[in-house]
Amino acid sequence: MKTAARMDGIAPFHVMDILARAQMLQAAGRDIIHLEIGEPDFATPQPIIEAGIAALRAGHTHYTGALGLPALREAIAGFYDTRWQATVAPSRVLVTPGASGALLLALGLLAGPGDDVLMADPGYPCNRHFAQFCDARAITIPVDADSGFQLTLQHIERHATPATRAVLIASPSNPTGTAIPAAELARIHDWCSAHGVALIVDEIYLALTYDGDEHSAARWDDVFIVNSFSKYFLMTGWRLGWLVAPAWAMEGLERLAQNLFLAASTPAQHAALAAFSNASLNELESRKAELHARRDYLMPALRACGFGILVQPQGAFYLYADCRTLTEDSFILAQTLLETIGVATTPGLDFGQHHAQRYLRIAYTQPLPRLKEAIARLEDFLAR
Repeated sequence: MKTAARMDGIAPFHVMDILARAQMLQAAGRDIIHLEIGEPDFATPQPIIEAGIAALRAGHTHYTGALGLPALREAIAGFYDTRWQATVAPSRVLVTPGASGALLLALGLLAGPGDDVLMADPGYPCNRHFAQFCDARAITIPVDADSGFQLTLQHIERHATPATRAVLIASPSNPTGTAIPAAELARIHDWCSAHGVALIVDEIYLALTYDGDEHSAARWDDVFIVNSFSKYFLMTGWRLGWLVAPAWAMEGLERLAQNLFLAASTPAQHAALAAFSNASLNELESRKAELHARRDYLMPALRACGFGILVQPQGAFYLYADCRTLTEDSFILAQTLLETIGVATTPGLDFGQHHAQRYLRIAYTQPLPRLKEAIARLEDFLAR
């Protein structure tokens, strides 16, 4: 049976093939160090778990409204105030099934046939796939180390056309971990506002910023902001995110949410209320410090092995490693490292086309002893 034409543009996640092979090797008794999947190795903080259990026992198993639990929307708005000194009305917060649900709503509202959405290459692959799913065009703009692997206003002005409907940026980003400077973010915002172009900002890793200030685009009330409880809050499997949107957009977004997924998980929403407790936040900040220490170990260690870390990532938990001195094809290198020394990484091919064969994404989502073991294996492999 014939499938929809949009399926032709949806590329597979190559990392899932790497993961499947890694799990097969593990099942056969191999010791595999997982540096491929963008998921923290830490458990969800206990106060969040207990709140989820309590919600189930209390019978909170029915639908919430499509916009989400009012108390959670208020808590998210309060987090913007206390963490980022940004005023966000709870009425502008929409709770979603993961950050993917938030991005799908934003693009579903804004983009359609004949519309262009500008985004960076390399970038998170779902960004371009979601634009294509909405029958819009994903205009992927090549970016390099000289711009911190981020879009600048100059990039946007060079590629914008009358068809440009939205600009999608991520700060810090996946796969590079780099952030957009506050002044450049302001310039991009002002240009989008002046030209009637929607600005969508992925802030999923904003609270995992190690260098410099955490500057949220929520200081403007005309921006669409995607965020998640997965990364900083360590709730990946709970599948919960949120969207902050301009007031004018909320009615349309609510209609879309009602039709696309009705509402986010009710027990997960009740659990997330505990994410903002002092006990949870203290643990989360401790985990953030541990990730920071992992970055500061792994970056020079990889450089000493011959990988090029061309820009120090300010946040997230990824290193985008240039391996051109070691190989002409990072996908083959990723396969070889897995099969030969049991170190799983993600090939750059997952994140776009621009010099993709030169890069590996390496996630420091394993404890320091495991990272040191990975480096020891790499050093032995390269010596041979």
